[in-house]
Amino acid sequence: MNKKGFIFDLDGVIVDTAKYHYLAWKKLANELGFEFTEEQNEMFKGVSRKRCLEILLDLGGINATQEQFDTWMVEKNVDYLQYIEKMDESEILPKVKKVLKYLKKKDQPIALGSASKNAKPILKKVGLLSYFESIVDGNSVTKAKPDPEVFLIAASDLKMKPEDCIVFEDAVAGIQAANIANMISIGIGDDKILNEADYNFKDFTNMDKKFLKRLINN
Repeated sequence: MNKKGFIFDLDGVIVDTAKYHYLAWKKLANELGFEFTEEQNEMFKGVSRKRCLEILLDLGGINATQEQFDTWMVEKNVDYLQYIEKMDESEILPKVKKVLKYLKKKDQPIALGSASKNAKPILKKVGLLSYFESIVDGNSVTKAKPDPEVFLIAASDLKMKPEDCIVFEDAVAGIQAANIANMISIGIGDDKILNEADYNFKDFTNMDKKFLKRLINN
C-alpha cells in the first residue's frame, strides 16, 4: 500500500472558526469606535493574530502604545475563546469526517498544519483529535505562511518526504506555502482566489474516493 502524508489546515478547511475570529475582531473594532466588515475580514485569512491587529488598527487609523496593543491582543483572544468554547461536532464542515475516515481506513498518516494557537482544543471539542498523528500549530512555528515551515515540520513528524505530502488549504498564503514546500496543494474554496493550487474544490462534498485513491497511488 502506497503512503502519502495528508496535511490539513484547520480554519476554513475542517471547521469554520473564521466567523468567530471575525466576530471577535468586529467587537474590538466597535469598542475602538469604527466598523469592521466581512469584506475587510478577508485580509485576515491565514494571517497571524499580531499582524491582524496591526491591519485592524491601520483600518481604524489608530495609533497604539505597546501596552494597548498587547491588551487588545489578549482581549480579542479571550472573546474568540468564549465563542469556540461552545463548539461541537456540528461545526465540522461538510464531508470532512468522511474524508478523514477514508484516509484512516487506508492507513494514511494525517497531520494538521495551522496558524491557530487553539488547534488542539478545537479538534477536541469537535471530536476529531484522534484522526491526527501530528498537530503543528501556532505554538510550534516561528514563521507564518507562505513560509512552508508549518508543513515541513508536519511532513517530518509523519516521517514523509515533502514531495509525498498533500496539503488541503483555504488561504492563498497556505497554497503558496505548500507549493514552496514542493507538496501537492489542494485549494478548498473559491478557485479564482486559490488559482495557484494544483487542484481546486469548492468543499469536500465534491471530492470523491476515486480522487483520494489517485492521490494515494500517484
